[in-house]
Amino acid sequence: MRGLLCSPLPMLLLLLQPWESQLQFAGPRCRTGPLDLVFVIDSSRSVRPFEFETMRQFLVGLLRGLDVGPNATRVGVIQYSSQVQSVFRLGAFSRREDMERAIRALVPLAQGTMTGLAIQYAMNVAFSVAEGARPPEARVPRIAVIVTDGRPQDRVAEVAAQARARGIEIYAVGVQRADVGSLRAMASPPLDEHVFLVESFDLIQEFGLQFQGRLCAIDHCSFGNHSCQHECVSTFRGPRCHCREGHDLLPDGRSCQARDLCNGVDHGCEFQCVSEGLSYRCLCPEGQQLQADGKSCNRCREGHVDLVLLVDGSKSVRPQNFELVKRFVNQIVDFLDVSPEGTRVGLVQFSSRVRTEFPLGRYGTAAEVKQAVLAVEYMERGTMTGLALRHMVEHSFSEAQGARPRALNVPRVGLVFTDGRSQDDISVWAARAKEEGIVMYAVGVGKAVEEELRQIASEPAELHVSYSPDFGSMTHLLENLRGSICPEEGIGAGTELRSPCECESLVEFQGRTLGALEKLTQNLAQLAARLEDLENQLASQK
Repeated sequence: MRGLLCSPLPMLLLLLQPWESQLQFAGPRCRTGPLDLVFVIDSSRSVRPFEFETMRQFLVGLLRGLDVGPNATRVGVIQYSSQVQSVFRLGAFSRREDMERAIRALVPLAQGTMTGLAIQYAMNVAFSVAEGARPPEARVPRIAVIVTDGRPQDRVAEVAAQARARGIEIYAVGVQRADVGSLRAMASPPLDEHVFLVESFDLIQEFGLQFQGRLCAIDHCSFGNHSCQHECVSTFRGPRCHCREGHDLLPDGRSCQARDLCNGVDHGCEFQCVSEGLSYRCLCPEGQQLQADGKSCNRCREGHVDLVLLVDGSKSVRPQNFELVKRFVNQIVDFLDVSPEGTRVGLVQFSSRVRTEFPLGRYGTAAEVKQAVLAVEYMERGTMTGLALRHMVEHSFSEAQGARPRALNVPRVGLVFTDGRSQDDISVWAARAKEEGIVMYAVGVGKAVEEELRQIASEPAELHVSYSPDFGSMTHLLENLRGSICPEEGIGAGTELRSPCECESLVEFQGRTLGALEKLTQNLAQLAARLEDLENQLASQK
């Protein structure tokens, strides 16, 4: 692949006009028939001003080669960084001049690069009928052109696969620093026709002309025998076979078979999905029961835990990653049986200072906890993990904050989530937490220091320390945490919430105490006998 040369701005502007004109006058405009086309434009911080101008002119040049109209090609544009913004929707404009005016007025967002979020927006919003897309039964091709210059900060493969499964054809165009692996994960097959890495400014016109040429297609289904089992649809890449509802196209491109819905929808089953005709159902492992939502399996129900989460809100985390942390916390809450009598959850955020977001005794349902987590505002600043541990020990597990009395023997669990080295000493309060009987877990991300994670966590470290190289891949830690925190699977198995003053408890206590005293008496008698033998041996030697 050829390299993109960072030319000075005046030179780029000189090059833009001929390219734009070439697309405009390359020949008659395409008569494609109906087409819904959405451009997904990366306007992240890494896109320099003159590079964004390049993409702007790229869009204008392509528009001038399209047959735009309500009954022909409908065009929509969205831009994204850490958020997604609709520049104009598919049904907004029918005149090319109005579209060009909106594109020229476009202001970059200049934040992160959440490409997966942009694809999800395109799939769920931009290509919706409400936004101007033709309904699915109209069989109008849906095409998304993603133009990006860097590596996504979120996952793209799964959401891109969902978009393609919904019939959206994806072209991935990378400029200069774009990650080829991500482009290939997003694009439709065949990849050699849908992935473009533009490493030279001159090559942008190459993609534009190729793309324009593919749109200019004849009705291929009218020529020869297409051999489609159900239906043939003519596209700009040639004839394409479609299957009836509830069926999927086989690899031969012609035959159809009944759809395995578990592979074609976001079923949400926690353990296993089983297709049954035009529907599906979720299954759970042996010994676990399906919950009322029809998707999740047994939660932590055989015991009770007081759980306090310490979340790092320092500047190094960054706002978009803090949102991922909040999502991760809510996924932990999902497998807990949150209630006043069951598991209680508290949340503390720390940076240069410590703030209790909500104490253990405030919320009595998982829904309330999750809503409160989503409302937490990012603190930024430093990383005072030692101060956070002290706050947890001195305040978070107090009865005033909602912790249950120690006499009830409810396990106390602290989970520290951090992405870097602490700016204060953690050793004293990490040790104090464990002395107080708090079972400590440490979750590290990115530049978290392993030595500190081990110092925070209870023994053995292999069961109490988790690590993820980046925020986007944290979800693989959930199963480990579930196995450790869930009372039936980990620390609090079989814990009963009983008053020590109940009659049965007193009888049980007295029985255990008498048994222990009896055993102690036997041991003392054996020790006395051994001492007497030793004295006799010493006397005989004299």
